Amino acid sequence: MPTILVADDVATERQLIGKILEKDPDLTVIYAVDGKDAITQVETKRPNLVLTDMRMPNMDGLQLVRAVRECCGSTPIVVLTSHGSEQLAADALAAGAASYIPKHELGGELLDTVHHVLALSTRRHPASAVMAEMTQGRSVYVIQNDSNLITSLVSHLQKDVGQMGICDESEQIRFGVALEEALVNAMIHGNLEVDSTVKERNPKEFEVMVDERRSESPYKDRKIEVEIELSPTEAVVTVGDQGSGFDPRSLPNPTDPENLEKISGRGVLLMRSFMDVVEFNAQGNRVKMIKRRKA
Repeated sequence: MPTILVADDVATERQLIGKILEKDPDLTVIYAVDGKDAITQVETKRPNLVLTDMRMPNMDGLQLVRAVRECCGSTPIVVLTSHGSEQLAADALAAGAASYIPKHELGGELLDTVHHVLALSTRRHPASAVMAEMTQGRSVYVIQNDSNLITSLVSHLQKDVGQMGICDESEQIRFGVALEEALVNAMIHGNLEVDSTVKERNPKEFEVMVDERRSESPYKDRKIEVEIELSPTEAVVTVGDQGSGFDPRSLPNPTDPENLEKISGRGVLLMRSFMDVVEFNAQGNRVKMIKRRKA
């Protein structure tokens, strides 16, 4: 049973987050009143995931991310953002956090994000001596608009970059998050052509539209194309869809801290935070991402 540590100095916020998490009976929730309390519990209780507010006394969320990466690098951290903490959250993603959730979206995003990050964190694979001898490898996949196939492919490619020694345990999680975001964007916004503004306006309408288009032409016939090239120094992943595309120049800068509170563009922000290079083609239906091996 996964244990989630919630770090927030405001009691009412801790209770709200706990209530949402406890909707899943398979999760155990423990609490910390500030960053110092949180790092003590990380070291002694070894939670499976840490949820942290950004503004706390004694040790803020950014300092907590850095401390957890130093003492327990494989423990994933999800930061909670609110107005005024956007820059701290952006810095936390750069420092090693696995994802983020705006506090005003907790009701709709918290459990999904926790489940996704937990799933990705269980798929870590140590470097393989045989894979470390590989000089180059290339694989191509063509999959349908199926969330289960996306999950399976992400797991497979996490294994490859881990065994190749490109990513350590923590970076395997972040690589998986970025890749999953690219694949989900290709499916929903590319092949199915469902805009993220629908989700912001009405999450139920968004889910219905996605389900309907999976069985409607021309959407159901479109595929997601994935190519990965591996070398001892980097992984180059290209994800393409068969939708009409978009103008990449029209995409607001998701790395701007002011945009952290918006759900639209969240996937691109995570991709750019966790990959070394993210480039869209001119049509906007293909993205190339590069993850480089750290010295």
